[in-house]
Amino acid sequence: MTEGTTTAAAEGGDTLTRLEQEGEIAADYLEGLLDIADLDGDIDMDVEADRAAVSIVSDSVGRDLQKLVGRDGEVLEALQELTRLAVHRETGDRSRLMLDIAGFRAKKREELAALGAQAAADVKASGEALKLAPMTPFERKVVHDAVAAAGLRSESEGEEPQRFVVVLPA
Repeated sequence: MTEGTTTAAAEGGDTLTRLEQEGEIAADYLEGLLDIADLDGDIDMDVEADRAAVSIVSDSVGRDLQKLVGRDGEVLEALQELTRLAVHRETGDRSRLMLDIAGFRAKKREELAALGAQAAADVKASGEALKLAPMTPFERKVVHDAVAAAGLRSESEGEEPQRFVVVLPA
């Protein structure tokens, strides 16, 4: 191995270690939150696409965890930001951690990927740009990825919270 390869491998290992540490800090924070709220849930941690991913899952069929998702994921978004702040407080580094509760984001990701693919197909058929409804940064990212996978380009326009995706013809 050359020196450059060794350095790159060490940096990759350092990044993985840092992301795993973020996941551990987030898991501890969320365990405390579950205890305070007297909710049952298990914490799963992973590293996906160069960011820590933490999920709260439950074996019970009850709607307890839905309280932590809220209407259209509003509570989930707030909890994600609070969890990122808890990680930042411990590490001093900005976190891009993704939080999922009761599979809400996973399901939303599937729906948005289908929306992005359909929008790309519509734009290919019409040859005209298509503006989508306002979305959160997470939602826009999923749509941008789906549009790119379909071979088209997209961009975000507008100001938060009314920022939206525009799918562009080839």
